[in-house]
Amino acid sequence: DEQRHAFVSSQFAAQQSYYAQIYPEADHSLILVEGRPVGRLYLARQEDQLRIADITILPEDRNAGIGSYLLKELQEEALSSGKPVLIYVETFNPSMRLFERLGFQQIEEQGIHLLMRWSPNARQT
Repeated sequence: DEQRHAFVSSQFAAQQSYYAQIYPEADHSLILVEGRPVGRLYLARQEDQLRIADITILPEDRNAGIGSYLLKELQEEALSSGKPVLIYVETFNPSMRLFERLGFQQIEEQGIHLLMRWSPNARQT
């Protein structure tokens, strides 16, 4: 348990360092449902886009509409600001279906990562 905790802590610190370097302006938010932490969202509100650096929902809380709700909120923010929403998604990530369902489209491929974009101009109902 001690080694596992040390490994997870070092991985988290490395990820935090990477995000801080790449997206220094990003907000790091804890996702709460009825006061209980269920995930996290790293969002960079950049001049020309809303960049989701990371969105994670705990496995036991997935498929409950939490991700859909958050993404729709970001789409509303993007709509009012006129900025697109972008995120890299791994090709094998089951959340790909969610992004596609919400109107995100693939605009670039980098190995196993796809850059997905939702544009306020292409809003789907």
